[in-house]
Amino acid sequence: MHAQVAAEWAWWIGLLLGAVPLLALAVWHCNDVGHCAAFAMRRWGRHRRASLPPGHMGLPFVGESLALLWYFKLARRPDGFVDARRRRYGAGGAGGVYRTHLFGSPTVLVCSPAANKFVLQSSQGGTFGIRWPAPELVGVSCVVNVDGSQHARLRGFILAAINRPGSLRTIAEVVQPRVVAALRSWADKGTIAAATEIKKVTFENICKMFVSMDPSPLTDMIDGWFAGLVAGFRAFPLDLPGTAYRHARDCRRKLDAVFREELQRRRKETTLDVDGDLMSGLMRMEDEQGKKLCDDEVVDNIVSLVVAGYESTSNAIMWAAYHLAKSPHALRKLREENESITRDKNGGFITLDDIPSMKYTAKVVEETIRVANVAPMVHRVAHRDVENHRKPGTYQVFGGGPRICAGNMLARLQLTIMLHHLAVGYKWELLNPDAEVTYLPHSKAVDGAVMSFSKLSSG
Repeated sequence: MHAQVAAEWAWWIGLLLGAVPLLALAVWHCNDVGHCAAFAMRRWGRHRRASLPPGHMGLPFVGESLALLWYFKLARRPDGFVDARRRRYGAGGAGGVYRTHLFGSPTVLVCSPAANKFVLQSSQGGTFGIRWPAPELVGVSCVVNVDGSQHARLRGFILAAINRPGSLRTIAEVVQPRVVAALRSWADKGTIAAATEIKKVTFENICKMFVSMDPSPLTDMIDGWFAGLVAGFRAFPLDLPGTAYRHARDCRRKLDAVFREELQRRRKETTLDVDGDLMSGLMRMEDEQGKKLCDDEVVDNIVSLVVAGYESTSNAIMWAAYHLAKSPHALRKLREENESITRDKNGGFITLDDIPSMKYTAKVVEETIRVANVAPMVHRVAHRDVENHRKPGTYQVFGGGPRICAGNMLARLQLTIMLHHLAVGYKWELLNPDAEVTYLPHSKAVDGAVMSFSKLSSG
């Protein structure tokens, strides 16, 4: 009797160990075959013959999202996801283009400079559009998601407000007092988590410039809601309790409420001294027929612009401090250049006129932006079938084409200002120089780049 029971158990265990993996493998391949068949049916009867790039669609529904998350969050080797496909399918032929299924959608992974440039520059002709971040998170009517004349009008306003010489000159004057005060407070603390402190001062400056909000318990809550919102950008779009995506939607609703209340307050209290900020500019915007933006449009654009204005920039500043702490030779050259400028100005703040002479600082800024790789991926949606043509182009840190980052000069200015004041007045050292790095939603040291921080001796 016992022998019979043991034999039955052995049979079931053998079935489990043998049949289940075979079934999983069958599902894995059938899903890919199904997607390829659907593509072939769509192409049926057309004169041009086209094929999908090499790759695999992964499991039903989740695709290869789990593999991507494993490389980014657990293995902490983000390049490994692409490298695995290059090893399996080769880097030639399709020019670094592979099919996959990520975050709930069939996806073509484009990872060569030439193919990336083609995608980014083809957006102007309507071939590729925007569907990331999710419109319900970043705003259906924000500059990221609108097209045509509405996009051109919003982009023109943003460029004039934060990316042209006149506005940059004003911004340079406005942000430096807060930066200097923050650095002094860091030195008083002695040990800081650079990621946290840099994000705080950058966020405070953006809040002041964009919506005229000074630091308060409310802005602390707003900062936390923005952090929750950003965490949902690259989360799996599963709107269930406890998921990052659901939390991001909740945070977006809270941000909507705060900025909508501020908007209504401004409409009622016309004497408020906020004429110079971004929100007031959006409220005054008119199209060719004299129509102004509605409340939803103003709020959507403020939310998207605040995210763009501080999240990636503060991360880049953190990486600049991080890499300079590991590169004493580069830090020494940076310090020499900036100390020379400070002597010429008798210790005053730098202005936009000083920046052209800060040539080594500019190199540090550009190298930081290149190496930090603040956005690990950029998303586009293909409106029609396309075939990639090889074109040159490698430096794409701010994207490309008609949707290249509208605040790229503002980001460079903020980096330059912070590097200047760091270099001339302070020294710092990483306490965990070998700390691991996490890469989603943005790359950062897992310990927040904890460092000792102090004033340079006057001698």
